[in-house]
Amino acid sequence: MRIVSGKHRGRQLIAPPGRALRPTSDRVRESMFNILTQGGEALGGRNWIQGAHVLDGFAGTGAMGLEALSRGAAHVTLIDNQEIALRCCRENVEMLHEEDNADVYYADCLKPKTASQPCSLIFLDPPYHLGLAVPALKALENAGWVAANALITLEVERTDETETPPEFTLLDARQYGKAKILFLQK
Repeated sequence: MRIVSGKHRGRQLIAPPGRALRPTSDRVRESMFNILTQGGEALGGRNWIQGAHVLDGFAGTGAMGLEALSRGAAHVTLIDNQEIALRCCRENVEMLHEEDNADVYYADCLKPKTASQPCSLIFLDPPYHLGLAVPALKALENAGWVAANALITLEVERTDETETPPEFTLLDARQYGKAKILFLQK
């Protein structure tokens, strides 16, 4: 696993051996970030990453948030509730020398602490088949993590029938292998 583009392009990221985590593949991450940087008609034709305050929920290795930092995000918060994931996040932040631009927190996305600042770009990639995406999004919104007009990417299993909460608009949906990526806006 590596950073695909930006100032840290090509840098390897630490991931635990085995199947403890299910990181988003480099190919899917590259496709998602191309959509986020170029905007496209569905996303209003703007770069959602440049200067963004990013939340990477269910962070795993932190690859999504760190990719955003590499491509020009101002700050990233990585949260997870697995110690192995937090170790990977911390090591990857240190390895990229991004300690000033990244926070790593032990937290449950279903019961998050109150945000110190809302985020304009949010990545949520919960474990598949547990129905956590929408409850986590609502919990994060209630805790102040979701800025007005924020863009949210939800990665769910391709066959998952995730319903968009009424306070969000589905802008786009893409499928990559077993994954489905939903782009929502508050």
